Amino acid sequence: MKKIIFSAALAATLLGASDFNYEVTPVAGYLWNSTSNETNLNNGGAMGYVNNHPVYGLEVQLNSLFDTIKPEISLLYGRENQTPSGDFTGVLTALYNAVYEFDCTKNITPFMKAGLGFEAYTSSNDWQGPVADAGLGLKMDITKHVALKLEGLYLYKMNADQNKVDGANGEVHNVTALAGLTFSFDEKAAPVVAAPVVAAVIAPEPKPEPKAVPVVIPVPVVVAAPKPVPVVVAAPIDSDKDSIFDPQDRCPNTPTGFKVDADGCPLKATLHLNFATNSNKVDAEGTVKVAAFAGFLKDSPAYKASIVGHTDNTASDKYNQKLSEKRAEIVKSMLIKEGVDASRLTSAGKGESQPVATNKTKAGRSENRRIEVELSH
Repeated sequence: MKKIIFSAALAATLLGASDFNYEVTPVAGYLWNSTSNETNLNNGGAMGYVNNHPVYGLEVQLNSLFDTIKPEISLLYGRENQTPSGDFTGVLTALYNAVYEFDCTKNITPFMKAGLGFEAYTSSNDWQGPVADAGLGLKMDITKHVALKLEGLYLYKMNADQNKVDGANGEVHNVTALAGLTFSFDEKAAPVVAAPVVAAVIAPEPKPEPKAVPVVIPVPVVVAAPKPVPVVVAAPIDSDKDSIFDPQDRCPNTPTGFKVDADGCPLKATLHLNFATNSNKVDAEGTVKVAAFAGFLKDSPAYKASIVGHTDNTASDKYNQKLSEKRAEIVKSMLIKEGVDASRLTSAGKGESQPVATNKTKAGRSENRRIEVELSH
């Protein structure tokens, strides 16, 4: 069986997608007050005598809801016992943040986040109200499911009760440093992220050396008659029925069902298909180009096509195998929707097993995330 393989590297985006749908991180750290009036016990304190104190909490991040921004819910609790009466003051903070993760290396993921929340004191009615926060941090993989998480947060608060502050405007600025272990759950089976770029190129097959075609010129027959008999020229012949007559046909044995060029040789099409990291979606521009490749297949019904997906080695072998299969299946389904007979199409995934470049660099990983189309007849 004659087989031609066409491939192109898949371009990666700056954004890295998580391999798991959920992340849970127990954290511990320390909070510093950066407003002098907040801890001034003589004038009442801006926020109820709260001094610098340890902080403990839990962060939960959802990775499957959006492609670029990951929602996160944080609950933090701190306890400080500097009130004049000797009672402790418990500070409970709930935050809802939007997290943006950067694609840096295979094992380190920097991130930034910002959001709003609510804070209340559990032992007094000195203050409760909204909080705004912003932060930076990074996650370092320890195992496939566990990572070390380090982050710093800035928190802004406004005490509406100005009478509690002597000489202050009620604003309070806090800085919090946190560390914890991130546990990942629910490995993704079918990630959906960014948009691809597809290009369909139609090019003629390399043409064989032209064969000499003998031209037969009939010899006129002269009989004993008053007038000579005219020369008879044979009618043109198209042996392979491709609409190119034999004297001009450089590929005289083209199988039935192949679209041919002006020289009678079969045309072949190359489908270059690029996906973003962990993506199996095709955008509007890509859909038009996949449709062009489908048109070629419909014009050449003798061809069969096998769509093969490939990945880099960023995730596990099992995960990459499933991802490569998903990419091949989406291309196959698009061709079927464009009118290509499903019996002419197959799809398969090779995961990370057949790299065409090194996986040690970002450019190399981009080349390895690809789709290959094999045409046969």
